[in-house]
Order: sequence, then structure tokens, then C-alpha cells
Amino acid sequence: MFISLHSAIPRSDFLCASPNFVKSHYIFQSEKKRKDQNLALNIAEKGFPISVYNRTTSKVDETVERAKKEGNLPVYGFHDPESFVHSIQKPRVIIMLVKAGAPVDQTIQTLSAYLEKGDCIIDGGNEWYENTERREKAVSELGLLYLGMGVSGGEEGARNGPSLMPGGSFEAYKYIEDIVLKVAAQVDSGPCVTYIGKGGSGNFVKMIHNGIEYGDMQLIGEAYDVLKSVGKLSNEELHSVFSEWNKGELLSFLIEITADIFGIKDDKGDGYLVDKVLDKTGMKGTGKWTVQQAAELSVAAPTIASSLDARFLSGLKEERVEAAKIFKSGGIGDILIDQSVDKQKLINDVRQALYAAKICSYAQGMNLIRAKSIEKGWDLKLGELARIWKGGCIIRAVFLDRIKKAYDRNPELASLLVDPEFAKEIIDRQSAWRRVVCLAINSGISTPGMSSSLAYFDTYRRERLPANLVQAQRDYFGAHTYERTDVEGSFHTEWFKLAKQSKI
Repeated sequence: MFISLHSAIPRSDFLCASPNFVKSHYIFQSEKKRKDQNLALNIAEKGFPISVYNRTTSKVDETVERAKKEGNLPVYGFHDPESFVHSIQKPRVIIMLVKAGAPVDQTIQTLSAYLEKGDCIIDGGNEWYENTERREKAVSELGLLYLGMGVSGGEEGARNGPSLMPGGSFEAYKYIEDIVLKVAAQVDSGPCVTYIGKGGSGNFVKMIHNGIEYGDMQLIGEAYDVLKSVGKLSNEELHSVFSEWNKGELLSFLIEITADIFGIKDDKGDGYLVDKVLDKTGMKGTGKWTVQQAAELSVAAPTIASSLDARFLSGLKEERVEAAKIFKSGGIGDILIDQSVDKQKLINDVRQALYAAKICSYAQGMNLIRAKSIEKGWDLKLGELARIWKGGCIIRAVFLDRIKKAYDRNPELASLLVDPEFAKEIIDRQSAWRRVVCLAINSGISTPGMSSSLAYFDTYRRERLPANLVQAQRDYFGAHTYERTDVEGSFHTEWFKLAKQSKI
């Protein structure tokens, strides 16, 4: 879908269109979820008449009809791109909600034939940030402005207030500022939108947001597995536990919906629906991009990386079924040790482990954003990013207010782990965290997110690591040199000769 600002149907400030250039499962899902439609209705509901366009004309008609039913909202549909563009008041602003990659380029090419100097295009999809920078440069040569705007919140957020992350032309942002301030989710600290920065910063920040989301979901999944597989909690008990967790430090959208999921009965049979869902996780690519960027920037992000690996492994469903048969025949069942545990103590330990691991995951994401900001000269404000994630988006949580305050206290904070408040919370919870990881290991339950977060913490907190041996090895076989702790400079040792001499 496209959404554009400054429609002239009467006078309008926002225009929304939704061309669908690629017929694929991804686009089909997008339409089925009606995220694009919902964002259009959200804008119109805030008092901004909008125009909409989709190559599939039935989608346009459906959106207009829905707008009538939901309060006769000012949504105007068009069945061809020329009339759509011409319906918009100058300077025109069009938001695209199109699958990332080639479809975006095709859409820009189509629109450019009718746009004029000073008009603006906004990409509201999950786009690779370098593509946004390339397009911004290309359309500027035509006299057009360009923004890459991350939109988070799913179908519900799009309708009632998403978290918006616009980056690119500041001039273009000023075109839409009064509108996005009203359309975005509203929290106690203000609208969940801000001008992120230059170039592809908006898309990059949204990408890392999604990577953090991957980590969050994996950690919650592991907490569920330990409670169910080791603690033997029923779905009713899990519903109660997660509902209670959502009243405290873990209060968040993901914990809330997890509690809801455990309470849904299967409408096609007996039992609960969650138990009938295939254990094979999908993905759209932003998590992979996040991990790739972590490697490019030399920033450790093990929790996010482990969540991606877990999705890859979940995709090997058929292989896992066969592997389970082989290992069960060898005496290794699903659970290695069927331990008797104190349920209430386990619930409390898992809650603490989940929170501590979550701190590490967010620390990794924030460090990635800071590293890219330094590399690109974006001057991103980490505390402000935490603020706009407090509402509307998938990772919205009370916890984000703590992160904002941490960066308010120290904008140059090296890591959330060394913020005095977060450091104390990890210290208070690390014993429970270790108990959960050990229990999972001994039971044969995989907890890659919690385990990698703990390893990240244990590595970061130690003054000296075994990296000295790795450096010695590198110098031994490759003459890569090493530094010393007592003398400045780079050194190389003929390790092989010395070792040979010591054997004589």
C-alpha cells in the first residue's frame, strides 16, 4: 500500500495508496492482515483526507467501503496511478507499503512519471537501509524528496497507533511531522515518532528493532519450554503465570499476547490451540540482516544470533522428527532427567532469568545502533529511540522507560549492563538465571537465548579473558603478532622454534 500526504480531495494532508506489484505469499499475507488498510484508516480518522491506490482494484474498493462503515472516514480510492497522483495536493507526499526490493523500485518508477519537483516518496516497508540511501540519491536528481520510515505495530498498531521511525530527508519529514505526531501511538512521554536521522537510519533502526524482537520472542519461548517441559505447567497455569508477569517488570505487549495465547481453546478439536500449532517458525529477513550487520560492525549480538539459529533449526522439522527417533532408540528421550521441582520456585527463577537475559538482548541491539550511527555519522539518540518504542510497536514494554532513563543519565553509556540500575538488577537475578540454565541443560532443554545472554554477561563482566591464548595461537601459525600487558607495541615470537628447543 501507499500512503501519501497532502491529498486534494478536499484539502488533504495525507494520501494513502497501496500498489501490489508482486504476487507472492508475502504480499498476500500483508493484504490479509490489512496492515496497509488499517494505516490508511488511522490517518483518515485523525482528520486527514487521503487517497488510496492498489493495482488490485478490489483492494481499493474494499478500503473505501471499510472507511464508510467505520464512520464515513475521508478515504478516496483510485484505480490507476495517474489519477491517484493527480488527486494529491502539492507538494505531494506518497507512502508506499510494498514488499522490499525490486517492487519498491518499480513503484518509484511508476510514480515518478507523474510526480513533480518538491514531491515526496516515503517507503513504509521493511527495507534494507542501503537501498533507501540509493533511492534517496536517485530521486533527488529528479527533484524529489525521499524518506525510509519504519512502521512497527502490526495490524493492530497500524489502526490504533504504530511506532514510526522516519529517516532520510529532514525537509521531507517536516512535510509530514504534524500528521505522524497524531497518527503514531501516544504514551505518557509523547507520540511514538521522531525524526531518526539522515540517510537510511530509519530503516536501520527498524531493522534492529526487529532483531531485538527476535530475541524477545526466543527468550519467551524458552521460558515457556522450561516451565512446560520441566515444571509440567498446564496451559491454564501458563496463562495465569504470564498474566501475572505482565503486571510487573516484564509488562509488555509480547508477554500480554503470550498469556492470551495460552488461554485459547482449539476450535477444531479438543484441548488448546497452541499445542496444535506446528513448531516451525517463519521469518521475513530483518533478523538475518541484523545478525549480518553485527558481524560487519564487529559488535557481539549472541542473543539475537541464537534466536535466528533457533528459527533455522525449527525449519528442519522433518529432520528433527527422524533425529528424535534415532536418539530415542539410543536411550535419549525428549527430556533427559524427569526432575521433581518446586513449581513456584521455578516460576520465580524463570521470571528473573527472562528479565536478565532481556537486558542483555536490548544492550546488544542498542550497541548495534550506536556502532552504525558512529560509522555513518547519523548522531542517533538511543534514549529517544527507546522512548518511541514504548507504544505501538511489537517490543513495547514498561522496560523501555528504564532504558530511556539510563541514556538520559549518561548519553555516552558504553552498555546497558554497566548502567548502575541495570547492573544491580542483573546482580540480583544472576543466581536464578544460572539455576534455570543449568536445569535446562541437565534436562536436555535447549535455551540458546538465555544461555548466550548469560555467556555474553559473563564475558563482558570479566577483566581478563582467554583471548590471550587465541592471540598466541594466531601468532604461532600466522605471525599475526600480539600485544603485551606490560610493554607497549606489537610483538612476534618464533613459538615453533622455542617449542622445539624446549623439547631437546
